[in-house]
Amino acid sequence: MFKIKVERIVKVPIDHVFEAISNHASYAQFPPVGKAKLIHQGNDELNGKGALRTVETGKFKVWERITAFERPVHMQYHIEQSQPLKINHTKGIIDLKDLGDNTTQVTWISEGRIELPLVGRLLDKMMKKQGTAVFHSMLKSIERR
Repeated sequence: MFKIKVERIVKVPIDHVFEAISNHASYAQFPPVGKAKLIHQGNDELNGKGALRTVETGKFKVWERITAFERPVHMQYHIEQSQPLKINHTKGIIDLKDLGDNTTQVTWISEGRIELPLVGRLLDKMMKKQGTAVFHSMLKSIERR
């Protein structure tokens, strides 16, 4: 099982951080993400609760469903499908806290398991390392804008 937890303070206002993280169209601006596409709009907002989007990083592609959306402090998602490896995704949470002075604390959690006999545990370790690097890179990119 992989358990990714990234906590970081960024010197960017909370509204800007939330918009960058929640808007699928901004993902193309993050170096480790190849592309993101909105498949189905959210119930109340384009990228809000109920939205389904694909996110591609290299040859890896996931279909994420937004399951909770509270602008600008909280978002949850669930990976419904992935290629070429199957992920049993159990948790996807992004929490933001306004620290004042245009500074935001971001906590990003993703948990799950790569469903592949014999090598799944090894791939879980790789997923944790890669996912952590991608999340950190995205937050650095938001801070540089």
